[in-house]
Amino acid sequence: MTLSAAFLFGLMGGAHCIGMCGGIMSTLSLASGRNVWLNLIAYNSGRIFSYSVAGALVALLGSLLSDQLLSIGVALRIFASIMLILMALYIANWWKGLTQVEKLGRYLWRYLQPIASKLMPVRTTSQALTLGLVWGWLPCGLVYSVLIWSMSSGSSLQGALIMLCFGLGTLPAMILTGRLAYQMKQLSQSKLLRSLAALIIISFAIWQLVPLITSTVTHTEHIHG
Repeated sequence: MTLSAAFLFGLMGGAHCIGMCGGIMSTLSLASGRNVWLNLIAYNSGRIFSYSVAGALVALLGSLLSDQLLSIGVALRIFASIMLILMALYIANWWKGLTQVEKLGRYLWRYLQPIASKLMPVRTTSQALTLGLVWGWLPCGLVYSVLIWSMSSGSSLQGALIMLCFGLGTLPAMILTGRLAYQMKQLSQSKLLRSLAALIIISFAIWQLVPLITSTVTHTEHIHG
């Protein structure tokens, strides 16, 4: 259920992905010639691999913190559930404050952007793969939100899988360039569809949040009792 939800986040975040990476997709499509599909797959494989590595790293950090103090683990899971709700609000276009999270990664991107610039225009599949590996660290509020969720997953493997499924969810919008990408963007921007997806995500977040809050309250009452 968790991995399915991660895939849904990526799928419904397709419009945002087109805005962030659509220019590169168009460039790859125009410049790749006969290798267009191979280069598109290489780029996106690199991008999703970077997501998975980031997911494994933050999950490892979250696991280490939780081992030191149990309450930190509970706090991380509660925070992650709240972030899921904020993601749902973003997907439904009910609140866009999540984009402010992107500012957190601008310092790192200063060092990576020159590398990405040197890889363009893309002429080979290895260039496309390397560009994807670098571009996977582009500051993105949606990606950072899923990373916070991954951080509370409890293991590096689970964190990597959450980010992997999220990345796979973004593939339809990223791979289907040109006319198909436009249609995908129009579909993902459907008010009804986005609202429905947001309600599903909020329900999933509450499903995770309620037991955590209940157990925390019970534990507190037990201590003071």
